[in-house]
Amino acid sequence: MTAPTPTPAVPAAHLAQLNIATLSHPLADPRIAPFVELLDPVNTAADGAPGFVWRLVGDGAADATGLRPAGEDVIVNLSVWESPEALWDFTYRSGHLEAVRRRREWFERHVQAHLVLWWVPAGHRPGVEEALERLADLRANGPSPRAFTFASAYPAADAPVSGAR
Repeated sequence: MTAPTPTPAVPAAHLAQLNIATLSHPLADPRIAPFVELLDPVNTAADGAPGFVWRLVGDGAADATGLRPAGEDVIVNLSVWESPEALWDFTYRSGHLEAVRRRREWFERHVQAHLVLWWVPAGHRPGVEEALERLADLRANGPSPRAFTFASAYPAADAPVSGAR
């Protein structure tokens, strides 16, 4: 009897997500104040959520709202999670849900994809340029193992090798 051929191990992967939102008014406008008031509690909840790995913050800031890589009126949220389930639970089964429900009060309606998910090697912290490129890929080509959404998710085993197109 011969020994079974070992299956190559799939490297540990985490799920990265980018969500962009176009402000309906400047961040300092009183009409956006309820959103700004939610930032600290929601970010604190994310930091302590099961499966949370990392989130982008600006230099010396508690969040990323001061970063404007996609335009002066566009804010970005970039984070890494252990699994799609962990991200889903935080997004839709925590205090974050209030922000999701009220998003039309503060943000313009997007006509293109504004959320993208992709797999990264465990320990990798994606940069904004990488994240925006994934969003552009999703917008241009639709969901794939390289760039997808909750509704069109792909398993980590299908993810392209880091840096592959």
